[in-house]
Amino acid sequence: MSKPRSSKGASKPPAAKKTKLEASVKDEDSPSTSSDTVGGLEFLANIDLKRRKCSDNILDFKFNKRRCRLLSKSMELGDSGGGVLYWMSREQRVQDNWALLYAQRLALKMKLPLHICFCLVPTFLGATIRHFGFMLKGLEEVETECQKLKIEFHLLKGQSQICVPDLIKKFKLDAVVTDFSPLRVPLSWVDKVKESIPKDVPFCQIDAHNIVPVWVASDKQEVGARTIRKKIHDKLDEFLTNFPPVIEHPHPAKTKAQSVDWKAADAYLEVDRRVGEVDWITPGTKGGLQELSNFCQKRLKMYAEKRNDPNLAALSNLSPWLHFGQISAQRCILEVKEYKTKHAKSVDVYIEEAIIRRELSDNFCFYNPNYDNLKGAAMWAQETLEVHKKDKRPALLSAQQLEEAKTHDDLWNASQIQLTRTGKMHGFLRMYWAKKILEWTETPEEALRLAIYLNDRYSLDGRDPSGYVGCMWSICGIHDMGWKQRDVFGKIRYMNYKGCQRKFDVVAFVNRFGAKAYPIKGVKYE
Repeated sequence: MSKPRSSKGASKPPAAKKTKLEASVKDEDSPSTSSDTVGGLEFLANIDLKRRKCSDNILDFKFNKRRCRLLSKSMELGDSGGGVLYWMSREQRVQDNWALLYAQRLALKMKLPLHICFCLVPTFLGATIRHFGFMLKGLEEVETECQKLKIEFHLLKGQSQICVPDLIKKFKLDAVVTDFSPLRVPLSWVDKVKESIPKDVPFCQIDAHNIVPVWVASDKQEVGARTIRKKIHDKLDEFLTNFPPVIEHPHPAKTKAQSVDWKAADAYLEVDRRVGEVDWITPGTKGGLQELSNFCQKRLKMYAEKRNDPNLAALSNLSPWLHFGQISAQRCILEVKEYKTKHAKSVDVYIEEAIIRRELSDNFCFYNPNYDNLKGAAMWAQETLEVHKKDKRPALLSAQQLEEAKTHDDLWNASQIQLTRTGKMHGFLRMYWAKKILEWTETPEEALRLAIYLNDRYSLDGRDPSGYVGCMWSICGIHDMGWKQRDVFGKIRYMNYKGCQRKFDVVAFVNRFGAKAYPIKGVKYE
């Protein structure tokens, strides 16, 4: 570990202005070039062609009803004639969306109008303008696409248990379809809407996020990837299909949706604007698919061998779009699989990460209500952390020192700067980063709280099952095994600075973000 230098010129949390990456950085965070955009447009056109080749529309497609679960007692559509409503939440896109496709299937079958609503709340679990700005720009693209397809899009302001029933009554809607999230707040929204809508309006939920619906993949919390892997792979032939298109809807609504005032939507927010939006990334489905194109053509070939080197452009870089549901993980897999003959190992590794590991995260959060606290850890992990709770820490750092990247570890500081500045952190470093928080805070409970807070405040993919599981894996050993006993960590897997030095050029990464080590009283340096 490098010795600390002067604290003069320390890193500061990002200001409210948009953050732009250094032009010299040529990695996965760099803005796309014009040639990338042209290639991306061809990529989008090819995907559209694949949808149309798959089926003319969802009515002509054999929809797998195991993606759906009925939430209401009523199964019969109403006869008001107002239409079918898709209450959009986690899946913020039009195409490649099984929930919207199912809603259009019902509407086409009954010759009814099709409506989409999104309920915008002024604040959500500490999300900042970085997150809300990204989301609103994606939703603006959704509205534009809906207008072209003659689907009514409603941006509703307020709690879903009030907004959704009010919309049903206003437009005399006949059925409601929603998407799925395993997290407690979205689950509570669904429960409250279920109790608030008219009893004769059928209400169903589609898992449009996972390739294999979470309730189909397993009926319990899985121990780890090794126990869920075969269960998912055995069902991929059934669920990993192409998508039919969401088509121009032939049954117009008598009353049109009001055009969204997006400036007013932004003004409605009550969020922290000090964590600025970032401009290296283009929100929305088109931006996400163009990034998928870039990954397939330029970075996929290196993914298997180089994905753990933060100095190289080898990651997919798709997590922000996947988190907001602006692109479908299933679409990503379908496109990546086409490169199997060229980059077989990388395709296999990507499938492991994008299907098995990602869907394992949804499994954990769905079946374990303590997905973000120590009670959610396995008993062996709870016990070992308790035994070592009072061990002397090599350093005790404050939340402010961590947030401002003023620790004695220049690599950790560089990782934190990357997070605050760009809204993402390299996946390998996120593990090291979280484990060091355990090592430098008074208790495992405080370490987990701080790791989740920092990740959710700055990362574009914060408040996601994968984020909670990443923190829980690093600090609480979920989906892992017990390792050799050591101070503080007990049997939890350990990571250190020297290990990182053996894997990649630490100095290059540190210099890239202008990081430095800071003197901490009582801390010994190597």
